[in-house]
Amino acid sequence: MLKERILTALILIPLVLWCIFGATTSIPFEAFAGAIVLVGAWEWTALMRWSNIMARASFTAIIALGLMAMKVPELAIIKPSFYAISVGFWLVALRWVTNFPDSATVWARHVLLVPVGVILLIPAWAGLVDLYHASPWWLMYVFALVWGADSGAYFAGRAFGKHKLAPNVSPGKTIEGFVGGVLTTAVLIIAVAVYRELSAVRLMAFLGLSLLTVLASVLGDLLESMIKRQAGVKDSGNIFPGHGGALDRIDSLTAAAPIFALGWWLAGGF
Repeated sequence: MLKERILTALILIPLVLWCIFGATTSIPFEAFAGAIVLVGAWEWTALMRWSNIMARASFTAIIALGLMAMKVPELAIIKPSFYAISVGFWLVALRWVTNFPDSATVWARHVLLVPVGVILLIPAWAGLVDLYHASPWWLMYVFALVWGADSGAYFAGRAFGKHKLAPNVSPGKTIEGFVGGVLTTAVLIIAVAVYRELSAVRLMAFLGLSLLTVLASVLGDLLESMIKRQAGVKDSGNIFPGHGGALDRIDSLTAAAPIFALGWWLAGGF
């Protein structure tokens, strides 16, 4: 398993970095991110326990059409509204996660899981693409926030973890790990804020948005864990040997990307 994880990472990391920094146009990154999202859409139908191939393909096609719509210049004006809807959804998702398994009687139905899949996937892709166009470095900043929160939580949890964060959703996560993840990302947030030499007001906005993005990334991870637990599976798929499925790789970004993108848009950049 460890060998598979390492080999997969050795392939994916250079590919992602080339798409972000090496390509001369945005097309490779948009296509790569789109491919991951579409695989995630397919996996989402499995988590909904759909077995009909045509139904699963139809949902994936809807997501593909949504991604293409986000590229239409005339529709660019709706992106902030879409991000705002995503933020509203994550406030609801927080209640679902904290009340699981009782909350499953509300959300574990196709009538809700279908639009939830749309809200998870399309704004995430649009947010990543918008941040890429703002600057590949800002995109990497959001990636670093997500990775820092995850890695910090892992090591702090192993060293100090005693109190469960969400035992009914993800028994392995601890409050101590959560705090460790936040502290890890705080170092990065402060370093970038100092480097940018932001004014007092913009500094507070940047710190608040960055912290909110970190918290959202944790919620994104927990939400997918909750969905998988309800579906009775360990991973969303097996496309990445040793790492699971596409949703397993982007679960935190489904919350972090649209939230940071909306904050970026409201602030006019940093």
